[in-house]
Amino acid sequence: MADETTNGAAAAPQGPQFSLQRIYVKDSSFEAPHAPHIFQEQGQPALQLNMGQKVQVLAEGVFEVVLTVSLTCTVNEKNAYLAEVQQAGIVGLVGFDAANTDALLNTYVPNALFPYARQAISDMVQAGGFPPYLLQPINFDQIYAEALRRRAQQQAEAANQATPPAGNA
Repeated sequence: MADETTNGAAAAPQGPQFSLQRIYVKDSSFEAPHAPHIFQEQGQPALQLNMGQKVQVLAEGVFEVVLTVSLTCTVNEKNAYLAEVQQAGIVGLVGFDAANTDALLNTYVPNALFPYARQAISDMVQAGGFPPYLLQPINFDQIYAEALRRRAQQQAEAANQATPPAGNA
């Protein structure tokens, strides 16, 4: 019976495995091109948030996911600041099919990276002398679902364009 327990404990885990191996800042920058004069400007700040994501294969079952968050603030059509961070993570995915791998890389991993990017942006803005800015939560599941819908629509449109009209024989 002791042999069964030892063999059972030594056996490799079965099924898909996900591991978040490392989270790090790949790049960050803060610019306040009109400082110190921008601090004297009166007006309502306009904020523009841009996000992007890139996935790179590092090795079999190992991926780097980079979440880029850029926040631009303008006051009276002058750039008050630009804060940008590329928050990255290295993940291991073993035993997942292509669809689940794609879903994890585009939903779960960005959800794990976002709080770090959010904190980095907030810290840069505040350190730049501006009022703190806290990014609102992002629904990466919804963004991914929309991307899948658009991809399916584009594939359907491409298939329709490639199919010759029926009845011309």
